[in-house]
Amino acid sequence: MEWLSDDEQATWSAYIRLRQRLDAVIAAGLTKDGLSAADYELMVALSAAPGDCLRAKDLAAEVCWEKSRLSKHLARMDARGLVDRQPVAEDARGVLVQLTAAGRRLLEQAAPNHVRLVREVFIDCISPAEAHAMQSLSDKVVVAVEESTSTAIGA
Repeated sequence: MEWLSDDEQATWSAYIRLRQRLDAVIAAGLTKDGLSAADYELMVALSAAPGDCLRAKDLAAEVCWEKSRLSKHLARMDARGLVDRQPVAEDARGVLVQLTAAGRRLLEQAAPNHVRLVREVFIDCISPAEAHAMQSLSDKVVVAVEESTSTAIGA
């Protein structure tokens, strides 16, 4: 096994700190609007879909969640009136998840504060060149992760 060099370890540690700190501040900001980061992630994905609706399996794929995690979280969101879950007519095992009107209102209420916070703690801290580099490196890592995942599944 080849261990990380000191520079590689510093890079990895910097990424971990970045992710942890961003996740924490974003979660705290969303809590002020009555949402968890998980709620917001799912609601954004649903709001981008036609009719604010997706099959549960497609929603899980969109946000990279396991079926059990999604099912449990959607049950909590359903109980709060943020989403509605209905069986798929042509597939007894399928479930359609739709953002409710109340869920959309809460999302629209939270979005301006969320965007303001993202801008304050992330966007405004980096130059356009750094933003472009971040996009590029994110794309490269996502491709590597997806290739690794498909290779592991196919093996």
